[in-house]
Amino acid sequence: MSIEPATLPFAARADRLTGSEIDSSTSLLQRQTHDIVRLAMGSPAAEAIPSEVLGAIAAEVYAAGAPTFDYGPTEGEAGLLDQLERFTGTGRERLLVTAGGMQGLDLVCKLFVDPGDVVAVEAPTYTNGSATIASYEGRLLEVPVDEDGLVVDALAELGDALPRPPKMIYTIPTFQNPSGKTLSLRRRGELLALAERWGAVVLEDDPYGRLAFDGSPPPSLVSLSDEAPWVLGVQTFSKIVAPGLRCGWIEAAPSVIALMIAAKQCMDTCSNVPAQLLMERFLALGEMDAHLDRLRTIYRRRKEAMMRSLAASLGPLGATWTDPGGGFFTWVSFPPPIDTRELFEAALAAGVAYIPGDAFVTGPGSTDSLRLCFASCTSARAELGVARLRDAIVARYNPA
Repeated sequence: MSIEPATLPFAARADRLTGSEIDSSTSLLQRQTHDIVRLAMGSPAAEAIPSEVLGAIAAEVYAAGAPTFDYGPTEGEAGLLDQLERFTGTGRERLLVTAGGMQGLDLVCKLFVDPGDVVAVEAPTYTNGSATIASYEGRLLEVPVDEDGLVVDALAELGDALPRPPKMIYTIPTFQNPSGKTLSLRRRGELLALAERWGAVVLEDDPYGRLAFDGSPPPSLVSLSDEAPWVLGVQTFSKIVAPGLRCGWIEAAPSVIALMIAAKQCMDTCSNVPAQLLMERFLALGEMDAHLDRLRTIYRRRKEAMMRSLAASLGPLGATWTDPGGGFFTWVSFPPPIDTRELFEAALAAGVAYIPGDAFVTGPGSTDSLRLCFASCTSARAELGVARLRDAIVARYNPA
């Protein structure tokens, strides 16, 4: 007798597996047959990925034969850990190589989030981060964001009103996804002090901190905390080298790293060895600083072009948007009656893709906003996409 899927004995957490609208957009776009300007997925520009260099290194790595394709140590290949220590200034004992930033988020939640635990998150926040927390049956406490990032006073008020304060605070403090905003230095200190008072873990997700367009962003929460054991950093090469390598790392106290190694051994034994060897040799070339300078130049120009396009096409419609100092994204908001969820299909038919704002919150709200990625398209393509978005808005909400 067969068992129908609806009657299978799923774990309770299965109902919390929401997936990612961001990642699902890739499959959606592949099914389209007309020209679409892709302002949805937060991908690096194709021309910003050092493909020729990576290809040459890959040929060298693959030529080494069998060792390249064997199992590796769970904590990461020794050579890559050496290079990461030089690149980050963090001691090897505080580093764990992961399969991209997402595995880092999963490992932190696996270690610290029990069913029913309250986890404070920014609103809006990265969909995959909140989905990971929910998959471990954590309860999300959404905290507003303003021009200086997470509103720490609001977090304190919300957390202190609970029977127990949040067990963890998840934040993307630098060039935040999706808003592009950066947590001010003053608020970083306030956030760390609040977390210490509560006995809460701070999970700092920092994919974009090395992509500051002018000057340097505030120091990381990990560094400001003097590497306190309750502050953990998740980083990735996906935004600064190539996302397909699925190579990232965690910075944490050695005792936490030891537990993560045990947890990771139950996941995938080790991260992709060929990709690690490739990243090791890329870092060993000593050209990362020049590569990052090139990325900052490309993305700054694209951001500036996006700002001009928004002013020309959406400014007359009453839209407002963020002007980030780095990273990939701008957050665009509209006056009533524009609803970005309702508009999505019409915009896609008009040839432009974005992520609706309500994808970045758990409850109702943010349907007046959307996220645009200015990094992945050329300035000309982005201008076309914004113009198509304007046309879709006018056609739907101002048919006359």
